[in-house]
Amino acid sequence: MSGQLCIFENEPNILRPEKVVNVASVPQRSPFRYPGGKTWLIPTVRKWLRQDASAKGLIEPFTGGGIVSLTAAFENLAQEILMVELDREISAVWEVIFSENNRWLAEKISTFQLTHENVKAELEKPNKDLRDVAFCTILKNRIFHGGIIAKGSGLIKNGENGKGIHSRWYPKTLKERIRAIDFIKDKISFRTADAFDIIESYLDDTNKYFFLDPPYTIAGKRLYTHYEIDHSRLFSLAATIKGRFLLTYDDTIEIRELAEKFTLPYISIPMKTTHHLQKSELLISDSLQWLSNSK
Repeated sequence: MSGQLCIFENEPNILRPEKVVNVASVPQRSPFRYPGGKTWLIPTVRKWLRQDASAKGLIEPFTGGGIVSLTAAFENLAQEILMVELDREISAVWEVIFSENNRWLAEKISTFQLTHENVKAELEKPNKDLRDVAFCTILKNRIFHGGIIAKGSGLIKNGENGKGIHSRWYPKTLKERIRAIDFIKDKISFRTADAFDIIESYLDDTNKYFFLDPPYTIAGKRLYTHYEIDHSRLFSLAATIKGRFLLTYDDTIEIRELAEKFTLPYISIPMKTTHHLQKSELLISDSLQWLSNSK
């Protein structure tokens, strides 16, 4: 494959990204404050999706906060989009947003009186239906420490300027984002499913672009409910995709070795964590020539 010529990040014909993206310059589309979110990667994702002008379908098997799929829909970077998520709480949010209950969720958020008592009542409500699960997921994502909804997380204590649970609760903004998605939802399909099953279903489709952002090897256990995945199997599947793929990972020796084992080109790219610490992540793809594209 052509990518074999540029496995290593110092390949001279690949433009290595050097600047950290200011996420404030990227339109915020997702209602989630998502740990491991990829807003910072959006300028690179745009380049990847624009590498050829043919009609394409985008598949995001590990949707999470969904910023890549939402950006592709709003900016017409793909003709059809499939978002996939296994986590039941996260998927509930997307199922409600892409349904006739979109307005209900937006209004529930905008009118909710955020107090510790009301939060407790919502989270402890018995026999929650899908809409209740969706609202409680957004609630936890916004008022739990670090936006982490996995077991073991808890309420923000001090937060920004001592605001506590109000620190990240922006009801007007959340309402606007959810209602905006209603205008582009016809471009998107959503499934609650296992990422590996979806990838295998579309392996031979040459018109599909896969954006693969799995739970990372280091922080996955702390951040996600479904953090245990077979990383080697994911690399093996990626290597057989006949369309295009872009795979993101933490920059570790283990992941570099997997990329080299399956002869997949990779490059490191700088980013900043939510705590403003600069680090690097790996981009792994069927080819990296598109990174040199000036678009």
